[in-house]
Amino acid sequence: MAKGRILLVEDRDSLRRMLERALVAEGFEVIAVADGESGIERLRGGGPDLVLTDLKLPGASGLEVLEAAREHGSGLPVIVLTGYGSVPTAVAAMRGGAYHFLEKPVEIDDLCRLIAEALGDPGEESAGPVPGLDLPGGPTIVGRHPSLRAALKLLRRVAPTESTVLLTGESGTGKELFARAIHLLSPRSGGPFVAVNCAAIPEALVENELFGHEKGAFTGADRRQEGRFEAAEGGTLLLDEIGELTAPVQGKVLRVLEERTFERVGGGRTRTADVRLVAATNRDLGAMVEGGGFRSDLYFRLDVFPIELPPLRERASDVPLIARHLLREIGRRLRREPPIPDEAALELLAAQPWPGNVRELANVLERAVILAEGPRLTAAELEPLLGPLEGIGERERIRRALDEAGGDRRRAATILGTSYRTLLRRIRQHDLGGYPEYR
Repeated sequence: MAKGRILLVEDRDSLRRMLERALVAEGFEVIAVADGESGIERLRGGGPDLVLTDLKLPGASGLEVLEAAREHGSGLPVIVLTGYGSVPTAVAAMRGGAYHFLEKPVEIDDLCRLIAEALGDPGEESAGPVPGLDLPGGPTIVGRHPSLRAALKLLRRVAPTESTVLLTGESGTGKELFARAIHLLSPRSGGPFVAVNCAAIPEALVENELFGHEKGAFTGADRRQEGRFEAAEGGTLLLDEIGELTAPVQGKVLRVLEERTFERVGGGRTRTADVRLVAATNRDLGAMVEGGGFRSDLYFRLDVFPIELPPLRERASDVPLIARHLLREIGRRLRREPPIPDEAALELLAAQPWPGNVRELANVLERAVILAEGPRLTAAELEPLLGPLEGIGERERIRRALDEAGGDRRRAATILGTSYRTLLRRIRQHDLGGYPEYR
């Protein structure tokens, strides 16, 4: 039985035949056509589980094939093939809803892994494209846990719109990465992306930082200065930790959202703000509204399209993927060959609570790269770099994973990102084996 039906749209005869043979050999059923119009006609007939299309095609373009696939059904994944130097077009394809893109020449192993992932079968790990979201010239968000996939699905859905987005989640979960991805996949990608950490600005300077000031507005204001809203003109403004804003500044931000206007400090001229706003917070704004710490009218304007980013401890199965990716990135930045983590090291990382989330994991791995004395990274080398793992915390994570898996220990091991044998050992250590539902 075929793994899935693929519609292949590629005008180069040799490449089309090679891809068709390779995909059929991998167990896929392939419908191969040589131009965009034929691809669109095949889509109208229905049937494919995935579309693989070149961007530059005779007749209808790959973007038109992508548009037809979107009309066919929002759940139909489309992978686009791009030539060298076609990154801007690839970004346009991602904005149009493409699942992913691959640059030519195509590595068959990479392509098959990506197809399997798009069809819902993550399969074995490989050195191929990063699972998650990997944008050309933009952020990389790594993971395949259902909670992250759900957040990425919302990201892709809202990015092409002008809607305000509220990103929520603990510190270190990647809220700024999500905001940058939203910008890059939006029609405003040609404009600036400006990020402001509201918690890092002294309270007395926040209004000036956001809206700017006129000359003479206050002592020391010897020249006019534009604020972040003006700096983000035509692009996207991220207000990170927006829950830290004072009530007066909240009111001014609300006015921008409602009227698209503001004034500089000390100025009387009303200015237009052509900015898309993305807000982020690690606080419960709803609870702050109830307690009087945040304006309800601003909250409802921000909460148009909320996206919650999951903490790393709730997607422990992604930790090995993230760790491998971070080690490569850290090695590239430090200009040294990163050590390769062994299975025990990855299990140790996946078992940590990571209160600082991905940011904390990255810090630990950077120390590991600097201190590495050989080509391998072992659990023994990692242990001194980690904070103490509280037994109660680990016990609770195992219990929750077992509950989520309905008592299936093998599935629970997958959720925790550890091996079945290691999970059995930890169940005994934490005295969880006595519960019938966990056998």
